[in-house]
Amino acid sequence: MNLQIESAFTYHAPKEGQPVIYQCLREKAKELAYLIDELVPASREKSLALTKLEEASFWSNAGISRNG
Repeated sequence: MNLQIESAFTYHAPKEGQPVIYQCLREKAKELAYLIDELVPASREKSLALTKLEEASFWSNAGISRNG
């Protein structure tokens, strides 16, 4: 059995305190998303920056849920 695969494809219920951490990370990511939206001209680069920020938020939450 591959533990990495098992972890990646298993539901991880939030543990005590984790929802607060998720919310904090989402709020900061949203703050940066609005700053990017305000300051960066409409472009492929802006779209990629917002996509990568969304990915970073997702992977941060996954890291907490899988390893917390």
